[in-house]
Amino acid sequence: MRVAVLSDIHANLHALEAVLADADAQGVDGVYCLGDLVGYGAFPNEVIALVRERGIPTVMGNYDEGVGFDKEECGCAYREEESRRLGDLSLRWTQARVTPENKAFLRGLAANIRFAAEGRRVLLVHGSPRKINEYFYEDRPQASFERLAGSIEADALVMGHTHLPYTKEVAGVLFVNDGSVGKPKDGDVRACYALLEVGPTGVTATFRRVAYDVAAAAAAVRASGLPPRFAELLETARG
Repeated sequence: MRVAVLSDIHANLHALEAVLADADAQGVDGVYCLGDLVGYGAFPNEVIALVRERGIPTVMGNYDEGVGFDKEECGCAYREEESRRLGDLSLRWTQARVTPENKAFLRGLAANIRFAAEGRRVLLVHGSPRKINEYFYEDRPQASFERLAGSIEADALVMGHTHLPYTKEVAGVLFVNDGSVGKPKDGDVRACYALLEVGPTGVTATFRRVAYDVAAAAAAVRASGLPPRFAELLETARG
């Protein structure tokens, strides 16, 4: 079984369309999304509409929760005051534009998704199985991975939220972060998603980097009234 797992689209319609086209070309058996459909980008309703149209099973991200429930903050755990200020502007802009119907859709997203194939169990979450907005980075202590591996009852755990892709096998569990479709942070401006191969011998993951029209996505952000800084982040894939 081959499945595409993507996340952190952040209202970047150009990137999402390119990734779905690439996944279709790979002949995947299914597509899953780990959330954060909205925020920072210029096309929140259009991204939600495409995910709904495709019937993509989707986990709720912290930004989906913040917009869907009209919360005061997005749960992004900003470390710098300027980042927090810009993030608040993004949240308010998005809340003001996402339709009531689409907010209801965001509120109904799953906390996690489990599926099994060929005797292998896969768990999909946004931040971590413990918390929607936990940043589970690759450099966490080995003991942290071991504790999680022993508690999730799965052969593979796929996460998003950090926008930094990695794979790591610990205690018989494959940990995967699928990167970000619409707001990469690893210096590669191309959209990123994970391609999982689930078979009787185990689960493997590879990353697909997909070129898209970054200039058009950035121009849309600048024309939208969102902070221009968000366009710069698309152009640099940093921060």
